[in-house]
Amino acid sequence: MQGRVVLITGASRGIGAAAAREFAAAGAQVVVLARSDVSELAAEIGGMALRCDVGDWAQMQAAVAAVVGRYGRLDVLINNAGVIEPIAHLADADPTAFAAATDINLLGVFHGMRAALPVMKAQGAGTIITVSSGAAVNPMEGWGAYCSSKAGALMLTRVADLEERAQGLRVLGLSPGTVATDMQVTIKASGVNPVSQLDFAVHIPADWPAKALVWMCGPAADGWLGRDVSLRDEAVRKAVGLIA
Repeated sequence: MQGRVVLITGASRGIGAAAAREFAAAGAQVVVLARSDVSELAAEIGGMALRCDVGDWAQMQAAVAAVVGRYGRLDVLINNAGVIEPIAHLADADPTAFAAATDINLLGVFHGMRAALPVMKAQGAGTIITVSSGAAVNPMEGWGAYCSSKAGALMLTRVADLEERAQGLRVLGLSPGTVATDMQVTIKASGVNPVSQLDFAVHIPADWPAKALVWMCGPAADGWLGRDVSLRDEAVRKAVGLIA
């Protein structure tokens, strides 16, 4: 990753923050983006901090322009920003909260792709990875907003790969499984569906998907272009170096 420029959305905590540290350790110039202040993280890793709501196209467009303005290129986009709430049955879900989740989980992915693709096409190379979920292909009680928006994001990955692989771009997703982040705290508190009943000790640490994201930027992951890499797969865990 030496000298490559990486933009990570939703970088204030969890997988996003862990990924920022892993990419920086691998030699990348890392730009961390979140709705909150991530300047402390940027200072820690020697990177750049941007405040941005990925659900707002103008903000995302401006963020990518700022990255290119500073570094002259964008090599990797990690679409990581995502929310689990509202957790509610469809019959009870608040429409405004449902729309807000879709703005982040689905439109946010599109906005990132839409802003990054022209830059990467002009370079003739680039990688876009979206942090996906098993919920993209499996319905879960109370997760109507999350499941449907993640399913849509997976289809964006498939379409982007179909349209842009011939231009030298790599587009794929990471389905990490359950990760020990604040999202799991929210899920646990909801008491809805089997995931909320899991013991916190079974969730993998955030640095596992972070290491997988770095690995996915190399040719070893080319077999997964246009689809999700599953971190539940033992062969993938071995390939990333997470287990022996």
